[in-house]
Amino acid sequence: MNKTDIIRAWKDPAYRAALSPEELAHLPAHPAGMIELSNEQLRGVSAAALTTAMTCTEYTFADRRACCPR
Repeated sequence: MNKTDIIRAWKDPAYRAALSPEELAHLPAHPAGMIELSNEQLRGVSAAALTTAMTCTEYTFADRRACCPR
């Protein structure tokens, strides 16, 4: 498997799914590695993503202007 096919297999799930078991066996591990988060870690991330302006998305999508009113 050449470098272009390896990179495509890493990036494209449909291409990777089409590979034979033999090709998958020869596919090197992705250099970034696997990322697995526990439920506690996911909850911590989602809590950190809360916005301080409760109407931020309302302003952004309804008025098509900057998030905070001017």
